[in-house]
Amino acid sequence: MRARRLLPQSCLLCGVNGAHGPFCEACQADLPWLPRGRCRVCALPLASGSVCGACLERPPRFDAVEAAFAYRFPVNALILAFKYGGRLALARGLGEALARAATRDVDAIVPMPLSPARLAGRGFNQALEIARVVAALTGIPLLRDACRKVADTPPQAALPWRERANNVRRAFVCDADLEGRRVAAVDDVLTTGATLNELARVLRRAGAVEVVGWVVARAL
Repeated sequence: MRARRLLPQSCLLCGVNGAHGPFCEACQADLPWLPRGRCRVCALPLASGSVCGACLERPPRFDAVEAAFAYRFPVNALILAFKYGGRLALARGLGEALARAATRDVDAIVPMPLSPARLAGRGFNQALEIARVVAALTGIPLLRDACRKVADTPPQAALPWRERANNVRRAFVCDADLEGRRVAAVDDVLTTGATLNELARVLRRAGAVEVVGWVVARAL
């Protein structure tokens, strides 16, 4: 994987050959990178301070979120093409971008699980495909089967924000012993944080002492 990553490749956006990474220099400069000034817990951009008002008022069960991009064009188009268009080759580029943004100070990687029905319909778990790349590039163990989604809930994107926490409540179980471990939960997009918050709950019940969300893009 590392040797292949060092070889020139085609830019995911413009297709030019010779890019040393998922994007060429010109496209990389135009990507919607998240600013440095952001909440250290949920990764929302901040004008000042280190933690946003929402996280201060109601601290989530996860400790922090690390993301490469804001969920804006053209990153949103790439994620949609990967997730719903079946362009599995995009997982490598998205995973490389996430691996570059992550601090790597964790003991294990857990992909956000899909329900069996959703997995059967889509044919793959987009979070797992991204997590495979991140694990290979960082050398951090991937616990692909640590957690399961046991409730076939409606897609979060189809629901109003206020209903999303209830939608995923008790949707996950964790079968792994994570006693004393720091865990990174990998997903493609973070919007309200409700899904990550619920997964963090079961990861902590399994013994995790720290839960960090690693996402490709943060919706603003």
